Amino acid sequence: LRVGGRGFLLSCCTERINQTSSQLRPFAGLRQSEREAYECILEFLGQEQVVRKFSGFLRAVDTMSGVVHAQANGNMDDYFPQTVLAKKIETLILEESTEALVSTVRPQAMLCIAALRFPEPFPPPSPRGSAWGSGPTAIQALDDMLQALVLEGLEPSMVILQSFLEIILPCLVQSEKVHEQSRALGAISRLLRFICNFPELSHMAEFSMSGRLMGTLGLFCMNPNQEISMGASEALHYLFRILVLHRSNFSHTHTHGTSALDRGSHGLLCSFFGKYLTPKERADVMMVSMEAMTDTSRHDVRAASRMLRMILKFSVPDIGKVPEITEYIYHNMDNITEAVAQETIKKVLHLLAQTYTDEVILTLFKIDDQSQRGARKPWEILASFPKGYEVIMEHLLRRLTPQQKSRGQEPSGRTEISPLIAARALRELLLEPSRRTEVQALFPALFTALLFQIPLLKVEGATEAAREQHLVTQWMDPVSSTVEALKTLMRSTGYSDHVSYVQRLGGWELLTRPERYHEGVALLARAMIIKNCWHICPVFSLTVRILQEMDQENHLTALVFITELLQSPVVAAIVDEVTVRTLASWFQCEELASVKLLLRAVEILARHEHTVSRPGRGRDPRGPGGPECPVQLRALQPYVLNCCYSADGGIVAETLQVLRGLVEQLSWQHAAAFLTQLAFTLGPFLEEEAESLRLTAFEIYGALLAKVSRRLLVFPLRHQVLNLLVLLVLHLQDANVSRTVESCGCDTSFPSSAPVVPASLSLQIARPALCRTATLMGWSKLKAIFAEKDVWTILRALLKWEEGKALWFLKQSVMLFKSPQAPIRQAAVWFAGQVIQTLSEEEAREVEETHAALKHMQEDPDPAVSCLAAQTSYVLEAKEKMKVTTPSSCFCCRKPRKARF
Repeated sequence: LRVGGRGFLLSCCTERINQTSSQLRPFAGLRQSEREAYECILEFLGQEQVVRKFSGFLRAVDTMSGVVHAQANGNMDDYFPQTVLAKKIETLILEESTEALVSTVRPQAMLCIAALRFPEPFPPPSPRGSAWGSGPTAIQALDDMLQALVLEGLEPSMVILQSFLEIILPCLVQSEKVHEQSRALGAISRLLRFICNFPELSHMAEFSMSGRLMGTLGLFCMNPNQEISMGASEALHYLFRILVLHRSNFSHTHTHGTSALDRGSHGLLCSFFGKYLTPKERADVMMVSMEAMTDTSRHDVRAASRMLRMILKFSVPDIGKVPEITEYIYHNMDNITEAVAQETIKKVLHLLAQTYTDEVILTLFKIDDQSQRGARKPWEILASFPKGYEVIMEHLLRRLTPQQKSRGQEPSGRTEISPLIAARALRELLLEPSRRTEVQALFPALFTALLFQIPLLKVEGATEAAREQHLVTQWMDPVSSTVEALKTLMRSTGYSDHVSYVQRLGGWELLTRPERYHEGVALLARAMIIKNCWHICPVFSLTVRILQEMDQENHLTALVFITELLQSPVVAAIVDEVTVRTLASWFQCEELASVKLLLRAVEILARHEHTVSRPGRGRDPRGPGGPECPVQLRALQPYVLNCCYSADGGIVAETLQVLRGLVEQLSWQHAAAFLTQLAFTLGPFLEEEAESLRLTAFEIYGALLAKVSRRLLVFPLRHQVLNLLVLLVLHLQDANVSRTVESCGCDTSFPSSAPVVPASLSLQIARPALCRTATLMGWSKLKAIFAEKDVWTILRALLKWEEGKALWFLKQSVMLFKSPQAPIRQAAVWFAGQVIQTLSEEEAREVEETHAALKHMQEDPDPAVSCLAAQTSYVLEAKEKMKVTTPSSCFCCRKPRKARF
């Protein structure tokens, strides 16, 4: 052995010798030669300066060791402190010349160490020419000593072996002399062979040198010197045997493992690397190879490169110490000058980044933040492999969307980066321009992930989480960092003009402000439309899919983005059933902002030519061409109508506004069912107390009637139109607008108060709707009256011309007794009185509820209404009494009225 580490090695040997001491035994029982040996040792130990009597002293120690071994419970401490003897022997070995191994003192001293260590009679050295080889006595003595010292009881201790290897391996690697390397390899090989003879090993689980030992021996197997290569192969062979026998199921590997040892060291290295080493030991193998590649004084750079490529050729098993490997590559990358080695080290970093993306990225950021030099080299390497680059980007995408499941093959229980760190890493990779093609393919997913990540970033929480990973400095703003990543993504995909456009409009700043974030999202969507973004359709589709999967914490962002993108005809053309079902599901949300966005989306769909007239769809054969209501829009219409019944007044108001736009966009031919259902839905809103809602409802109803032709007015719409007829007439009395008109002359049976008529409702909506109703019903004479006359004249004419519908009109009037407007209640009471007076006796018997309602109206808070109700009830009672006191001479009933349907 090279003796550079001999002092430490002997210190380890000394520690393994029992350090207890006791009183010296008397001479009793010792023979003359043994007493002389005892006295020799005493004399030698008593010398202040060691004289040249080494052989006698060592023979004396050997003799006394034999005495101790011959005793049942013998102990050298009974005669001399073993520690003192070991120290003295160590001194003798260290004083020997290191230039040659011809001295007899060194092997004799090592044999003494072995004799002192071994608790039972130690096997004598093998005779020369045996299987131990014919090397010098010193080498044989060293082997004997190491074998004796490695034993712990009756089993070899792998902890002791590890302490030996920690000394021998550096000497082996640092030596440049062939004979020194050969001796070191021989010593390792013979020691491992000795251990192979034992079926049980102590402290095997604590032995952590397998990786470093395997890596070192593997490199020396490729040494051009045959003696060194053979010695390393032999040592590696015995290491493999130890691993096979003690690190696997014996019944499984005893057959395959030992036979596999005949296939050669190189092939076995790959097999054992993945099967018998722990993750940390695999990392040690890689570190040994990389150290060889970065050390300029080493001559095995190519061998190290070859070994690394060989063990990582097919797959990367679970590897430990990834941060240490990454940091080593980072700091030593510039020290590698050999071309093959450079490619190998890049490959190693890239493979680690593919499999352990989080740990590699965390380490790179940690080094960058500590050194503040911002080296681009590692990121260039990660971006230099197209296939691996895509894998890394997909992994970062998963980290940006933590709600998605991680890939199955990802190692469990390892470090995971936060979405913030993923966004930062994404930006670093995007700054490398060489992978634009891969970025194009991943753009929709990365864009939406970054965009929807921004509102989820809480500055305190995200920064605190990142600080736990020691990566975010005090000045780093999570939101701004993610916005910068989004801008970099767009630039790297060829959308620099989009970025500039949004910048000019202040959109990027809006994205960083929580209270105006959605304005920024809308602006970004509009920029994609205006600037003709190539990815607008896949981005839209992906946003819809995200809206399906995500919880409600970020749905508003998706709805804002989708609604704005629907402004694009290209996007509207790809709206499918999946999109419709997704939007429909969110109508269940009672959040005002969300429902407003959904309603706006429906309105936008109705406006698009591509959605109302799609290629491949024929015109309706029933009538002239008109805008078509597609299946997608028809599917959303019931949800829009349902919003009319929301408890939120804001949602109701917004729904009516959207319905007004829908009615204007749709034709009767293609939306008859929807418009008919809408006519029934509008009924309660025509009596809504809030003027704005009531006005909008009348506008919708007027627009709806304009869509219908007389030929198409059939049941049930015809029934609903007649059911709203009295309501339309009486709303000429709508009192919520201050402008009034003069009432026409009226007789004593008319209400005395002048009617208040709103110009906007009566002239612009109600009266045109009445005229349209008359047209649809074929009432030409009534139409002229509807267009010009006052409420009372219209009601009187309606009752005259449609007397067959008197009971129906009466029911409509009674319903309006509950109107929130006093003028309408007053007109309803008056018209009810007029209708009752025209009823036949048989019909009059069916209006008891009306009489009760009139009595109830006598308590109306408005004096004019209550007075008219009382007057009407009195007149009706008086007429009823007159009929009873004046019997008719004719027993026939009145002629039935004609019904004009």
